[in-house]
Order: sequence, then C-alpha cells, then structure tokens
Amino acid sequence: MNASEPVFWIMIASIVIAICFVVMAVALIAIALVVKKIIGTVERVEEKVNPLLAQVNAMSVQGKEISTQFTEISTHLSTATKYLSESAGLIREEVAELKQLVGETAIVAKDKVELVSRTIDRTQMQVVTTTDYIEAKIVEPAREIAAVMAGVRKGLEVLFAPSPKQIDRVYTEDELFIG
Repeated sequence: MNASEPVFWIMIASIVIAICFVVMAVALIAIALVVKKIIGTVERVEEKVNPLLAQVNAMSVQGKEISTQFTEISTHLSTATKYLSESAGLIREEVAELKQLVGETAIVAKDKVELVSRTIDRTQMQVVTTTDYIEAKIVEPAREIAAVMAGVRKGLEVLFAPSPKQIDRVYTEDELFIG
C-alpha cells in the first residue's frame, strides 16, 4: 500500500477510530469504577453521618440540608450512567462539600457539648455559692435573732410575772406548778 492511495488513509483512519473506541471504553470503565468507589464512599459517609444527625437534634436544619444533599447525590449517581463524564466532576465536588460539612458539623457539635457542660458546671457553682450565702447571711442571723428573742421573751415573762404568793398559807398542788 502506498501513502498516496485513499484506501491507505481510510485504513489508518479506521485504526485510529478503533483505538479511540478502545480508549473511550477503557476510560468509561475507569470512570465507572471511580463512580462505584465514590458511591461506596458516599454510602460509608452516609452511614457515619446518620447517627451523628440523630445525636445532633438541635441542629435539625443542617441535618435537613445534608439529607437534601444526599438525595441530590443519589439523583446524580443514577443519571451518572448516562452522563459519566459530566457527573464525575460534580460527584467529586459534592463529596468534598459533604466531607467539609460533616467535619464542620462534628466540630460545632463538640463545641456545643462543651458549652453545655461549662454552663451546667457554672450553674452548679452558682447554686452552691447562693446556698452558702443564704446560709451565712440569712439563716444563721435568723437563728441568732430567734434565740435572742426567745431570751428577751423569757426575760419579759419573768419581769412581768405576777408577784409570788405569800408563803404563810398552804397551797394546792396546782398552785405550786410553774409553767
């Protein structure tokens, strides 16, 4: 065959096209394997995120956003068989965003737990301090005042008691009772 013949060039073009098809098939298989790994990664991430969402009830709005993003990722993965080259990049971006969001969510949850723990400790210390203050400033002085008042009352009772009866007569048993 000669390079000046059209059949030669048609044959070269056919070989190049065949090589391109083989390369495209290999690329599609590689993309399919990457997508399968990404699906496994997304499923593992989803398994790890679901218990965290159950524990972080206070952040339910963020949990709903994550759930929505998982739904979007599932939709993208189902259409990835039709549009593998376009969705591979999108899936990588979504997984990166999910990892970042999960990391941020875990950090925020840890910070909130520490904040609640510090608040409980501070509240307990304030209750103890308030109890000690009330004991020292109100209860103890009130006891002392009550004891002083009881002494004053007894003293007044003694001062204003009727004068004792004369001893020159015989008293009945009831009259001898001091009470």
